[in-house]
Amino acid sequence: MLAAVLRVGLSMNPLYLLGVVALVVLGAAFFSACPPAWLQAFSRVNPLSYEVDGLRGLLVGTASHVAVDLLVLAGCAVAAIAASSALLGRLTR
Repeated sequence: MLAAVLRVGLSMNPLYLLGVVALVVLGAAFFSACPPAWLQAFSRVNPLSYEVDGLRGLLVGTASHVAVDLLVLAGCAVAAIAASSALLGRLTR
């Protein structure tokens, strides 16, 4: 629905949709086969984990830490904006 609102053209080609399914299945297979200790360490420093946790809590109603999720994502956004602003001068030369 968001793509329609933003007028982003999505392909409904059955072969492309089959490719999307294949990519999602392969990605899920990869992450489910990772060592739990490595995956847990990665998820603690990955901002996407906080986004998923917050969305799951707000949309599905599962236990989550929405305030912590918002703070971590806000901090990551500020850090990324600051870093990209600092690098912008180098990239435009």
